Amino acid sequence: MTNIYLGLVHYPVTNKEGQTVLTSITNLDIHDIARSCNTFGVKNYFVIQPNQRQKEIFDRLINFWKTDIAKFYNKDRVEALSLIQFEKTIDDAIKKIKYQDGSDPLIVTTTAAFLDKQVSFNKLNEIMKTKKHPLLLLFGTGNGLSPELHQQADYVLEPIKGFNNYNHLSVRSAAAIVLDRLTSEKYKEE
Repeated sequence: MTNIYLGLVHYPVTNKEGQTVLTSITNLDIHDIARSCNTFGVKNYFVIQPNQRQKEIFDRLINFWKTDIAKFYNKDRVEALSLIQFEKTIDDAIKKIKYQDGSDPLIVTTTAAFLDKQVSFNKLNEIMKTKKHPLLLLFGTGNGLSPELHQQADYVLEPIKGFNNYNHLSVRSAAAIVLDRLTSEKYKEE
């Protein structure tokens, strides 16, 4: 199977007005996405955030989960959080993947918007079977990844469709659903 990496991008992302902004790290995103990554076999989970003060907050959080009391309190969470790496930029994450995997990753961006030339989950599964490159799935905080990131990506994944028109999942929920659809045997066989 293709090695899957996940990046949670805090910059460049958009706000409600479509402006490019920098968002803050949130404890829930770090923990919940790490748990999903561990469940679905993601190789590394990159928190991508260029702000030094945000890195200090991240380090405090992660360093707590390296203590003996944390291991005693919740060893499963300690295991999940061991997948996380902090990177300032997407390019830094790509360099780490290339170093770890030996080749450049295919970049796949995610969005709740309907854009031109998006790939379906089934098509992405086919690509994962035929291409011998790791995959970097990028998820945006705020109101999603900046349009420039989608233009630079190798693929833009189709939105998750539910039963009604509401289409704004939390990034934690979206990451879990996407990982399930890309690793589940049900979706690989369709």
